[in-house]
Amino acid sequence: MKVEGNYTIDGPRTSVWQLMTSPDVLRRCVPGCESLEEGEDGSYKMILKAGVGSIKGIFNGTIRLDEMREPEHYKMIVDGKGSAGFVRGEGTLDLIEQGEETVVNYLGDVSVGGTLASVGQRMVQSTSKMMIGQFFAAIGAEAKARTKAEENNEPFEPPKQGFIRNTIRQIKK
Repeated sequence: MKVEGNYTIDGPRTSVWQLMTSPDVLRRCVPGCESLEEGEDGSYKMILKAGVGSIKGIFNGTIRLDEMREPEHYKMIVDGKGSAGFVRGEGTLDLIEQGEETVVNYLGDVSVGGTLASVGQRMVQSTSKMMIGQFFAAIGAEAKARTKAEENNEPFEPPKQGFIRNTIRQIKK
């Protein structure tokens, strides 16, 4: 299944790049991420709690960032397995600076198997879209908090993240 779109984040491209490639930020911003630990080969081991419709589960897997061209492009490769099936995805992210904002264009391919696949492609696609929107809403909140801290010469305090907060942020955008 193909996923593509774009999202505009208030903040300069270099700052958005740092946020989108930081393991600490990814841990806070990837929906359902329960842990993210750096592996020896530059990939990250993750535990992700996710689901589609009534089928939910915990997935163990990896996230790897590849084809890094700071601050404009990278590829994210995700592979996870759990009792509800498997999720594999690969996508590119391109960051384009437009004044004080950064437009992130994304294009990817996601495949699911096992019980997850039984819910149907439309349900999987809408869940993927929701998770992508929540991820970018969370990154946007991080960028806003970082910019505010820099402007006020204060230490950076990460914003609170979560399903409800990021859903509201997504709707407001």
